[in-house]
Amino acid sequence: MTRDARILLRIIKRLGAPSIARTLRNGWEATLFRASATIFFSALLSQPLHAATPLVGQPAPEFALSDLQQKKLDLSAFRGKVVLLDFWASWCAPCQQEMPRFAAWQTQYGPSGLQVIGISMDDDPALARKIIAKLRLNYPVAMGDEKLGAAYGGVLGLPLTFLIDRNGIIQAQFSGEGDLKAMEEKLKDLLEP
Repeated sequence: MTRDARILLRIIKRLGAPSIARTLRNGWEATLFRASATIFFSALLSQPLHAATPLVGQPAPEFALSDLQQKKLDLSAFRGKVVLLDFWASWCAPCQQEMPRFAAWQTQYGPSGLQVIGISMDDDPALARKIIAKLRLNYPVAMGDEKLGAAYGGVLGLPLTFLIDRNGIIQAQFSGEGDLKAMEEKLKDLLEP
């Protein structure tokens, strides 16, 4: 089995699809690998995933970045607030559908202790700035990188959203096009005193 095949199998298992992993592991060739990977990742991008993650229940990995306004953005500075941490990119249509709702939540729930933070996984900050202006986002956005993505379990698909409680513990993860109603309910639970 090739290195790429082993990596794909680990990703599939990690995302909670062991039956697909077993099927693919039982004798495949390079062509089947490419076809299976194409089908799998097409399905991955079209359906939300709410797989358990080893990060839920763990302290959120710390980071200190400069946001796109050149202000310091340090996750630890938001201890005592509920943080919605959203990894996104300008090319991601589901991301752009969720972000206006996150801006509305920042306005609605900000006084109760919510802080939305966006992490753009674009390579070019200009692309992120264009989306921020287009969607009129009212929360800080910083540029992410491979290191930050790896700290959050590997950003294998977008959007990827974490809800972090007032003590800095990750309480939920939403992968792919999230169920905004479920996300808001969890958010309200975390905001309750």
